[in-house]
Amino acid sequence: MTELLETQLTVEELEAIRLRDLEELEYEECAQKMSVSRPTFHRIIVSARKKIANALVNGSALRVTGGNFDLAKYELACRVCGHHWEDIICCRRTRCPVCKANDWCKVNT
Repeated sequence: MTELLETQLTVEELEAIRLRDLEELEYEECAQKMSVSRPTFHRIIVSARKKIANALVNGSALRVTGGNFDLAKYELACRVCGHHWEDIICCRRTRCPVCKANDWCKVNT
């Protein structure tokens, strides 16, 4: 197998994608949450989307780089035993701390 080329995405670009495309916040609210101006937020999101499109179309790996940051924690619920806990989400590694099941969901708060 050949090595994949990498497309580097900054932490700020990833956060912009999360806020706008996953959380579906308006540009102004995204900019406020990131403590940047709206034009700066626009430049960040355009850059992020271009890099993601390039990675998808050209088959390169995405690598998130830069900065000191904390991953967001969410309230999670185990579908097996019903236990609730707070943790970061890492789909392949997140498991219920009680029954160790990998069958969980994010609790809407």
